[in-house]
Amino acid sequence: MKSLLLLAAGALAASAAPPASAPTFNQDIAPILYQNCAGCHRPGEVAPFPLLTYQDAAKRAALIASVTQSRYMPPWKAEPGYGHFVNERRLTDGQIALIRDWAAHGAPEGDPTAKPAPPAFTEGWQAGKPDRVFTLPAKYSLPADGPDQFRCFVIPMNLDHDVYIKAVEFRPDNRRVVHHAILFSDPTGASRNLVREGGSYPCFGGPGFAPLGVLGGWAPGSGPEVQRDGVSIKVPKGSGLVLQIHYHLSGKPETDQSSVGLQFGEPSKVPLGLVLVNSRAINIPAGESHYVVKAGVMLPEDVQVLGLTPHAHYLCKDMKVNARLPDGTVTPLIWIKDWDFNWQGQYRYAEPVKLPKGTRVELEYTYDNSAANPRNPSNPPVRVHWGEQTTDEMALVFLGVALAPGADSRAFERSMVIEYIDQFLAQGQSTADFPPEIAPAQRARLAFALALFDRNHDGKLDEEERKSLIDFLRERMR
Repeated sequence: MKSLLLLAAGALAASAAPPASAPTFNQDIAPILYQNCAGCHRPGEVAPFPLLTYQDAAKRAALIASVTQSRYMPPWKAEPGYGHFVNERRLTDGQIALIRDWAAHGAPEGDPTAKPAPPAFTEGWQAGKPDRVFTLPAKYSLPADGPDQFRCFVIPMNLDHDVYIKAVEFRPDNRRVVHHAILFSDPTGASRNLVREGGSYPCFGGPGFAPLGVLGGWAPGSGPEVQRDGVSIKVPKGSGLVLQIHYHLSGKPETDQSSVGLQFGEPSKVPLGLVLVNSRAINIPAGESHYVVKAGVMLPEDVQVLGLTPHAHYLCKDMKVNARLPDGTVTPLIWIKDWDFNWQGQYRYAEPVKLPKGTRVELEYTYDNSAANPRNPSNPPVRVHWGEQTTDEMALVFLGVALAPGADSRAFERSMVIEYIDQFLAQGQSTADFPPEIAPAQRARLAFALALFDRNHDGKLDEEERKSLIDFLRERMR
């Protein structure tokens, strides 16, 4: 009888134990969670629960398997093989399969000696002590419920000389409500005219002024923006700092008073430039589920692309940015198959992407304005045009580039203005609708030039008229 009981107990134990080939937390899952998830899923961070212990993960094994299988988590949108970026958080197919199999086998813990040490996190400023810290001028109050808020805070920098930024670090004060942030410099002071109350103003799309300087950004899981060796971002004296913060509400009244720390360095050893590809030719019919927008600009000089920031609103579902080289070959810069406005961010390349003069940087964005799109802000769907509001759309990408040593960054900027004009006119835009990236003085000169080349006086330039104007402007630039 005793032997029968022992055999039965052994059979029960064998049936409760995971198969020898089943993944375990300590051996297989903990390394994945520690590398890709713990940055947000730890006490004091934005995620709703920690994932540092076996107990934390085991009771949520099915949830973790589900959100990783759908690639909802971790929040990394760029497709592999279309640019290699710093701080990539995308899981491999093999890692997703391990998590799925671990959950399916009952989430076994495994050998305790196989468990890696939990990651150590730096408290305070991760990039080191900043040279200057700028904080929201007052606590910003948020209600308990309602739609997400997009707010721009204007902070005086009181710069009496030019500075060169080596590192930017955003520190959210209230991680329960701060979803992401983008940081800009305002060299003209135009943002001050937009302030409504408390040193801020609502700003869903862009910050609402031009020209602007993109300094960096923050999203859950991201670290400080540290420039590579020999590179720094110039901020002219008198510039202001604009923090665009996306807040999602927590269900109870909250306040936030976030900060940004800047580290200064020497002037950049390589001249820097900004390339903007933008389309205002957006006219999406209600119910259209596959509306494609294309635009492009040609690079007037050799560049190295340091990073890029794609942008659209809620209807966009797929975005590609490619570089078409003079020999006809294509270098992919980024592909986001499932664009989500709530997880937008900056993408910095692990190694700069070299592009020769004459390369055409092209974007192709696809939009879904149907009732089947759960992100559609209009129900029922309505016709959508370009604009800054929630119910409008955009199609643009910023590229931060390094020029060849000794290149004239001002000349590059002037050449890019001609490319923006060509891009703008190629979309059939009217002379009465100049984009904000073209400064007022340039607009006046451009209006005069357009009148000269508009031979049929219809307020627009056909392809032949546009080519004649652009050739004329390029000749004047030499």
